[in-house]
Amino acid sequence: MKIHLAFLACMLAVTGCATKTGGQSTLGAAADAVVNTVTGSDADSTKVTAAIMNEMQGGLVGGDIGADLSRAERSVALEAEYRALEYTPSGQKVNWGDRRSGRYGEVVAASPYRVGSQDCRQYGHTVFVDGRQQKARGTACRNADGSWTPLT
Repeated sequence: MKIHLAFLACMLAVTGCATKTGGQSTLGAAADAVVNTVTGSDADSTKVTAAIMNEMQGGLVGGDIGADLSRAERSVALEAEYRALEYTPSGQKVNWGDRRSGRYGEVVAASPYRVGSQDCRQYGHTVFVDGRQQKARGTACRNADGSWTPLT
């Protein structure tokens, strides 16, 4: 079975999201989907990634800065946003794309902070398309199922 980086990211994201109720583990919907794909096909992994990424509502790259990117490039860029928010220490870049192609970007997240019961992070995304640079900044908060929701 081919293991995808996105699938591994999803698995790591949900490992801390389980709670115990009556001796049984209760996971969020996205976590359940990830667990159910352990023995599934590549198509199942793609569906899980799509479900978690859907929670990000397109992220920053879903706005004007991603308008000149292909659907596949936006997907890779959105995964970079997720990795920056979920795994990357404050101030470190998460790069995506291929600099030689002229279509790439980088995401940098700030330190997490609490809003009520949620962890939130501000982050910035810079997209480079054929020598043009566009930047966007935003904030997202982590849900109990491991997904991130941008604040509007």
